[in-house]
Amino acid sequence: MEVLRPQLIRLGGRIYRKNPIQEQTYQHEEEDEDFCQGFMECAEEPCDAYEVVQTQQGFRCTVKAPSLLYKHIVGKRGDTRKKLEVETKTSISIPKPGQEGEIVITGQHRSGVISARTRIDVLLLTFRRKQPFTHFLAFFLNEVEVQERFLKFQEEVLEKCSMDHGVDSSIFQNPRKLHLTIGMLVLLSEQEIQQTCEMLQQCKKEFIDDISGGKPLEVEMAGIEYMNDDPGMVDVLYAKVHMKDGSNRLQELVNRVLERFQASGLIVKEWNSVKLHATVMNTLFRKDPNGMMMSNVMLMLQLQTRPLLAQPL
Repeated sequence: MEVLRPQLIRLGGRIYRKNPIQEQTYQHEEEDEDFCQGFMECAEEPCDAYEVVQTQQGFRCTVKAPSLLYKHIVGKRGDTRKKLEVETKTSISIPKPGQEGEIVITGQHRSGVISARTRIDVLLLTFRRKQPFTHFLAFFLNEVEVQERFLKFQEEVLEKCSMDHGVDSSIFQNPRKLHLTIGMLVLLSEQEIQQTCEMLQQCKKEFIDDISGGKPLEVEMAGIEYMNDDPGMVDVLYAKVHMKDGSNRLQELVNRVLERFQASGLIVKEWNSVKLHATVMNTLFRKDPNGMMMSNVMLMLQLQTRPLLAQPL
C-alpha cells in the first residue's frame, strides 16, 4: 500500500484512512488475525451517525453485529477488547459465542464511546470483507426459450472449438441458472437475511415499480464478451444484456438497487454502476482442476437469443 494512497473506509457518511502497522505474530497458535491491521485515525468529535445515550453512569452506545464476528472484537486472549477499552477509556460488553445480541459500549466520556464505536465498526467491516460471499442479488434469465438457445450455443462451441485448450462442456453455465447479477453479499445471520428481504421490498415500493411500470422488463441477450484484456487467456465469457426498447431503464433500476444496498453496508462499495452481463462460460465451473484456460471462442461465435422477460424482483 502506498503511503500517499492509503486504503479509505467509509463509515456513517465519513471517510477514514486505514494506516499500516507492524504485524504481530503468535507462535504455536492457529493462524487467525486477532486485530485489525491498522486502526485508522478516528475523529474524537461527536458523530451524528451514532446514537449515544447519556446515562447516570456516563454514556452508552450499542452495535449490532452477527455473532460470527464477535471473536474478532474480542481477539486472542481478549487482547483486542482490552486494547480498545484502555485506549478509549470505555467498557465493552460482548455476547457469548453463539448468542445473538448487541455489543454494548459504556464510558464516562462521550468522545471515548464514539471512538470505541468507530474502531469496532472498522474491525467488523474489515473482517466481514474477509468472509466468503453467501448470497447474491440477481435477475433470473432462464426462460425456456433462452435455455434452448443457450444449449444451441453450447453445442456450436463444442463442435467448432472442442480442440482448443480448455474448452469442454464442464465450463458452461447451467442453463437453469442463467442470471444477471446485481451484487454479491455476505449475510452472516438470519437477521441480516431478513433485513435484505425487507430492503428489496422497500426498493420495489419506492422505485422498482415506477421504473418498470409494474411489468416485467423485456430485455435482449445478444453478443458475447470476455472479462480480461488478453483474448488468448480468457477465464470468463458473458452475454451482453440490454433493454429491447433501447432505453436505460434496466441499468437505472439495478444501479439504484446497488446504491441502496451499498448505503446499508450489506454490499461493499467497489463500483458505482452494475455491468449488465450474464455469464455463459467460466473456467471455475471446470470439473478438471488441471484443465487449461479456454481461448479464442469469443472471436468465432455469437450468442443469439430472442427478447426475453426478466422476472421482476
